[in-house]
Amino acid sequence: MTRRLTTGFARAAIGIVISLVCVYLALRGVDLRQTAEFLGDARPAWLLLAAAAIGADLFFRALRWQVLIAPIRSVPLRRLSAYMLVGYMANNFLPARLGELVRSHYLGDREGISRSATLGTVVVERIVDTVVLVAIGATAILVLNIRGVVAGAVLIGVALTGLLCVGLVVALAVHRLPGARRVAAFLGHWPRLKVMVLSLRDGLRVTALPRTVAAAALLSVAAWTCTVVAVLAVGQSLGIQLTLGEGALLAAGTNLATAIPSGPGYLGTFEYAGQSIATAFGLAGAAGLALALLIHVLTLAVSSTGGAVGM
Repeated sequence: MTRRLTTGFARAAIGIVISLVCVYLALRGVDLRQTAEFLGDARPAWLLLAAAAIGADLFFRALRWQVLIAPIRSVPLRRLSAYMLVGYMANNFLPARLGELVRSHYLGDREGISRSATLGTVVVERIVDTVVLVAIGATAILVLNIRGVVAGAVLIGVALTGLLCVGLVVALAVHRLPGARRVAAFLGHWPRLKVMVLSLRDGLRVTALPRTVAAAALLSVAAWTCTVVAVLAVGQSLGIQLTLGEGALLAAGTNLATAIPSGPGYLGTFEYAGQSIATAFGLAGAAGLALALLIHVLTLAVSSTGGAVGM
């Protein structure tokens, strides 16, 4: 128990340090007074449109999770949305994406589904989401012909996505690999652990259903389309005219940055990624920071409000 607590504190400390470094990098050389002026002049009507688009994004994400859960158990969308939003709210306040464990536990406890199987569907959801997100980012880079650090970061995302897919295939086929019987016999000494591993694999098995994966991918595209609309609307509220490609790259880049260990609410990593991408478009540092900050705050506000209602 002590070792787990020490490891948890170490992870949280590393995340906070990374967040602080990113905050410093985002603020370095930026005229904060000008950033404040940008934020103060934001037009409410466009912000309401952005909030509605974020709400639509969350709706499509709930539908996607329902599709992935359906082969295990049919759960009404209203209840499933509440579990998901509580998890998202937890992600906003806890480091290391612990909100994913929260929603898996919440759904499993309330619906009588194995929490490990539920976590398996969340893993599949994350992989599908990452594949779609990296595809959007890579396409935007090709269209905008952007090079340098931003392009390199997305290419790293492509490589990591490939590793995730390979890892998923190995996890599904592990029982057929050499030595699988020995592993199964070893796990037999810990029945509870064996049940957890088998339940997790049951959740991962939804990837063997082509229609389910295709539906999840289409819903991911719909969700990220709403996110791009939200980014474009926030830009309009600040008087920044973003193209569709720029909005797509901002949406993809800032959300890929949340995979980096950070403090609660992805503080710092989101802002630094957003500002770096915005400056690659030729925007001033103050404008890029204002854009990233407003997108982040609005996203946290909508998802946290949804989570509070869901509880």
